[in-house]
Amino acid sequence: MNLKSIKIGKLHTENNVFLAPLAGYTNAVFREMCYGLGAGLTFTEMVSAKGLYYGSEKTRELLHVTKDYGGIKACQIFGNDPEIMRQACESEALKDFDLVDINMGCPMPKIYNNGEGSALLNDLPLAGKIISACKKSGKAVSVKFRIGLDENRLISAEFARMCEDSGADMICVHGRTRDRIYAGAVNYNEIAAAKNAVKIPVIANGGVFGSSDAEKIMAKTGADGVEVARGAMYNPWIFAKICGNPLPDKRQFVLTQLEKTEELYGGRFACVFMRKMCAFYLKSQKGCAQIRAKLFACPTCEELKELISALSF
Repeated sequence: MNLKSIKIGKLHTENNVFLAPLAGYTNAVFREMCYGLGAGLTFTEMVSAKGLYYGSEKTRELLHVTKDYGGIKACQIFGNDPEIMRQACESEALKDFDLVDINMGCPMPKIYNNGEGSALLNDLPLAGKIISACKKSGKAVSVKFRIGLDENRLISAEFARMCEDSGADMICVHGRTRDRIYAGAVNYNEIAAAKNAVKIPVIANGGVFGSSDAEKIMAKTGADGVEVARGAMYNPWIFAKICGNPLPDKRQFVLTQLEKTEELYGGRFACVFMRKMCAFYLKSQKGCAQIRAKLFACPTCEELKELISALSF
C-alpha cells in the first residue's frame, strides 16, 4: 500500500492507515496501542453531543487520552441539533482535540430512530447545517457516512459534495448501505464515486481485515487512505502489517494492553473488557471455543494474566 500523509485542514497525519471509531472498543489504551503499531490516526468511541452539552461524566470518560499517545487527538461525536453539535465542539471536554469527526453512518436502530447517525442520509440540508455549525468551532472537521440507506438510494457522490460544500476537511465512506449493517460485500464503486466528486481527502472503510484487503479497497476506489474497523478488533497488529512495521510479540502486546487498561480503568472493567478482546484475538485458533470458556471463567485480572501467559497468539 502506498503510505502517505493526509492533510486534514491544517493537520497532517503520519500516514493514511486509520483506526475507525468503534463503540465499546476504541478506548484510550486501545487507541494508544494501535497508534504504536502504526495507525496514522485514531478516533475515540462515538460520543453523544447531547451528553457533552448536558455535562454527562460518563460521556466525558470516553474522551480520555493517555499520556503516551503521541498522535493527532481525534474524537467522533453524534447528534442531530446543529447548535448542540457546535457547542459540543467548543466545550471544555473537547478543548484538547484537534479533529472532530461527525458520525452520519451509524446504522443501529437506537441511533437511527432518534434521527442521528445514518438517519442524516435522509436529510442533506440538516446534515449540511450540522457540518457548518461544527466548523464554526475552529476545529478540523471530518464526516463519516454510508453510501445510502439501501440499494435503491445510493447517494455517495451527492452526500460527499454536500459535506465538502458545508466545510468538511475530510470524509470517510463506509461502502455499505444502512440496511446491511456490517454484512455483505463492500460497494467499491460508490466509494469511488464519492472520491471523484470532491477535492478533500476521501478515506475508504469496510471489509478491511488484512493487508490484501487494504490494497484492494485502495486500488478499487482510488481513495486517499483506508480506515480499519472490526479488523482491528480481531487483529490490532494489522496496522504493523499494512505499514510494514515490525510485528510485536503478540502475547506481550496483550499483557501490556491488560496492564494499561487495569491501571487506567480499574480491575473490574479491565477484566471484562480484556476477556472480550482476547476472545476476538484468538477467534481463528483451533480450540478457540474451549479457550473462550476459560477466558470468561477468569474472575480477576491476575487470573486472566496467568491464562494469557500460557496462550499462544
